[in-house]
Amino acid sequence: MIARQAAGLARGWMRLAPGLLPFADVATLSLPLGRLLRLSLFQLSVGMAAVLLIGTLNRVMIVELGIPAGLVAAMVGLPLVFAPLRALVGFRSDTHRSVLGWRRVPYLWIGTLLQFGGLSIMPFALILLSGDTQGPAWVGQAAAALAFLLVGAGLHTVQTVGLALATDLAPASSQPRVVALLSVALLLGMVVSAAAFGALLADFSQIRLIQAIQGAAVATVFLNIAALWKQEARDPARTARGTARPSFVDAWRALCQQGPWTRRLAVAVIGTAAFSMQDVLLEPYGGQVLLLGVGATTSLTALLAGASIGGIATAARLLGLRHEPHRVAALGALAGIAAFAAVVFAAPFESVPLFAAGTALIGFGGGLFAHATLTACMRAAPEGQVGLALGAWGAAQATAAGCAIALGGLLRDGVSGWAEGGSLGATLATPATGYGAVYLLEIVLLFATLAAIGPLVRPSPPPGLGVAGCSPS
Repeated sequence: MIARQAAGLARGWMRLAPGLLPFADVATLSLPLGRLLRLSLFQLSVGMAAVLLIGTLNRVMIVELGIPAGLVAAMVGLPLVFAPLRALVGFRSDTHRSVLGWRRVPYLWIGTLLQFGGLSIMPFALILLSGDTQGPAWVGQAAAALAFLLVGAGLHTVQTVGLALATDLAPASSQPRVVALLSVALLLGMVVSAAAFGALLADFSQIRLIQAIQGAAVATVFLNIAALWKQEARDPARTARGTARPSFVDAWRALCQQGPWTRRLAVAVIGTAAFSMQDVLLEPYGGQVLLLGVGATTSLTALLAGASIGGIATAARLLGLRHEPHRVAALGALAGIAAFAAVVFAAPFESVPLFAAGTALIGFGGGLFAHATLTACMRAAPEGQVGLALGAWGAAQATAAGCAIALGGLLRDGVSGWAEGGSLGATLATPATGYGAVYLLEIVLLFATLAAIGPLVRPSPPPGLGVAGCSPS
């Protein structure tokens, strides 16, 4: 039954996507479009879990369940604990020993079980956390923490290993377009899931909450089984127990000898932080500063997502034409600088069109930047270390995004408090000041990103003149 339903879902997805995606030419003889679209289903499950963790449950816990905002922030931030371990997960999937001959599939299955387990217990844990229990409070807190940790560990594992598997299957010439398709699948999963959860929980009740979250758990299993089914060929010789396997430290040192990996990851960290600080501030800025209604700010979020898809598709085309990935990432950073400048100036000019243009440029620049930096890491990964390289990028990107979002909120609150208290003068005693401080910091970080990218796009020195290692020199 499960197999038939998963196959039906995959067939429907394969019929729908080619007409909608701007890069249907991604297919190759070795990786047909149907197989690739089926593989991309794992990104739908990741997008669904991400929306649930950072969007839907954020509001439900605070408003409907009455859980203190500080405790909510701690729970939502728990999945970030697992983000730095993505490099280790990728490494383990590179070097996994298995008599069955699989490297990626076991970790995709483990990640799926973690997601399913966390989502299965999450609604009951949240009900206990809200105080609707006669037992001690720590039981609800511990159960909720476990649920969020399991889902976070699962989605990071699935995404890291899924991207590594896609890289294994795709020829080098089509890898940028493959990554673009997977990135769009992630965005599509987030958009569809947000709409579905919003509709399911419109008339909130505890029963509805249980049904929605456990339905997501079942959907996760269906999607991931369909995605991994018959994707990785079995090769017992490659995964035999007698095969030598380096330690993580040795593998990392070997990776660092392939080029300036410290600088590559620094670019990903700084640029991702620059684009991510505004994630929870854009809609409040439109409502509080430009006095836009809920419908208008929600449409701006849709505009941001659509522009991100445009940026990803543009990056895929440029990289498919063999443009240097770091130059494409620099274009994304330049677009981000113009975008945040437009958003800042929208307040004094009271211009909604300028704000909308800035929002679209943020999405476009962020899509360009993320796709280009990921492709740069893919292309620089040596044979047999794709999982480690992609895991390192994922760890840097996810950790930077989570920390930047938190820092952006704290900075906005702190500066707004000073401004509205008169500490910065009468001219700056407006709601726009706190937001403006965050956007200006993001512009500074994007200039720092451009400075970090510079040495990566220089011509390589002749053999013998460079020094191998992690240094950017």
